[in-house]
Amino acid sequence: MAQYKVVERFVSINGEGPSAGQLAVFIRFKGCNLACSYCDTAWANTENAAFTSMSEDDIYRYIKETAIKNVTLTGGEPLLQPAIIDLLKLLATDEALHVEIETNGSIDITPYTLMYNPPVFTMDYKLPGSLMESSMLVSNFERLTQKDTLKFVIGSLEDFNVARDIIHRHALVGKCNVYLSAVFGQIRLEEIVELMKDHHMNGVNLQLQMHKIIWDPNEKGV
Repeated sequence: MAQYKVVERFVSINGEGPSAGQLAVFIRFKGCNLACSYCDTAWANTENAAFTSMSEDDIYRYIKETAIKNVTLTGGEPLLQPAIIDLLKLLATDEALHVEIETNGSIDITPYTLMYNPPVFTMDYKLPGSLMESSMLVSNFERLTQKDTLKFVIGSLEDFNVARDIIHRHALVGKCNVYLSAVFGQIRLEEIVELMKDHHMNGVNLQLQMHKIIWDPNEKGV
């Protein structure tokens, strides 16, 4: 049975996306293949980050013990975990669970979309300010559906303009949920709203990071 490197597990609210404000059980995995300039969980990606080794059965047992139906698999980059598909297949057998996996947009999601009862994807498109845009796998857009979310984290006018171009060029509105999120402390939310108004961005959502409003932005386990 596979072993997964889990750096955090906790119950909180979903801070982002269509399920924002709802309770969720979070499983945070160690490691990432990107190094975004604004990463707020970089501590989980370091070589010496402490972790608990858990099997898929261990993780499933913990999830069920919480009695929470929304499950968020996050990181780091969860899809880097060896045999992550085995965990996803196990969770898929429990139709009472709503499983969401947060992924950074650089890894092919095709194998996971072809599963029975596939997870919901919250996928990033890394904009220029992240310094990671060259790692984006645009072919992933073809696999997103109306239940999935594509998130653009914006820190500047340049980021906004690139996001707007990507949304238009790939006809993403209506294909999936589209969210704009601000790099915390780098751009004012009012500025993003005015830009959305100026460009008539119908069907696009401005996202507030609720967990950073309720708790200290650097708090872990929330």
